[in-house]
Amino acid sequence: MQPALPFDTTDPRSHVPNPEFIRHPRARRYVVRVRDDGTVRVTIPRWGSKREAREFAEQQRSWIEKQRRRVEEARARPRVALTPDVEREMRARARHELPARLLDLARQHRLAVSRVSVRNQRWRWGSCSRGGHICLNWRLAWMPEPVRDYVMIHELMHLKRMDHSRKFWKLVAQACPDYEAARRWLRAHQDMLS
Repeated sequence: MQPALPFDTTDPRSHVPNPEFIRHPRARRYVVRVRDDGTVRVTIPRWGSKREAREFAEQQRSWIEKQRRRVEEARARPRVALTPDVEREMRARARHELPARLLDLARQHRLAVSRVSVRNQRWRWGSCSRGGHICLNWRLAWMPEPVRDYVMIHELMHLKRMDHSRKFWKLVAQACPDYEAARRWLRAHQDMLS
């Protein structure tokens, strides 16, 4: 794999403060990420240009500012640190409970999952590959049940549609009518990921 190539991050024309541009050979699209320290990273696909990446970041400016506010709010909140023993116990509980619940929901919705993993994901609650491999964040084990189930249903619906289009959200709404409340809960507790 070719190493990521950082570009000069200072550009007086950019309204997004000092984004870092990284070219990634496997990236299929432009991606903007706001890190825990509030810095902005823009991933450029192999075929992309820095000019287009800058334009993309500029289009995402309101989203970036919203994420930066969340970062600041998360920093201001007191953190509860888990002891290593408690975290080990919670991860073991997650490995035991989460795959069983996901497979139960898959059966209810007549969907086939090829594999389930429970991981320490730092940026997401779950993910789904085109091959049907669903990864779940171990922190889901101590969330309210409707929120946990929403995350699992969200990933299961990706087995039908691998995007976040209106059709995808319609599938989610049919399978989990109160999904918007669960999404609000996740947004309010985003700092649990770090």
